[in-house]
Amino acid sequence: MEDLSAKKCVPCDSKELRPMTAESANLLLPQVNGWKLAKEGEVLKLSRSWKVKSFIKGLEFFRRIGDVAEAEGHHPDLHLVGWNNVTIDIWTHSVGGLTENDFILAAKISGLDLGELLRRKAKAVDARLEED
Repeated sequence: MEDLSAKKCVPCDSKELRPMTAESANLLLPQVNGWKLAKEGEVLKLSRSWKVKSFIKGLEFFRRIGDVAEAEGHHPDLHLVGWNNVTIDIWTHSVGGLTENDFILAAKISGLDLGELLRRKAKAVDARLEED
């Protein structure tokens, strides 16, 4: 199986691009540690949450995610709730569900060194998730 973080997202305007099934998504999920599948109505998404040290660190977190998203041409939904709760939802809006692009972007986000932005307790939890 090819490392998802080494792949590049494909343009989402392809007529052949279709949302994957929950079964297909569950096969790829182990390759993106810390992410979970979430269903909103009929839409399947990848979701992950972090706690950052401060509001400003949350904005920096989003800037770094934004750089990766722009490079891939694939953009997640970013949520900063309260002053330090960050959640990212990834799904392919144009098909109304998950595609391999979403897993590629999640893998690239997971590969970022964001430790100095995260709360210490959150970093410990994040490290335990990646050990599983």
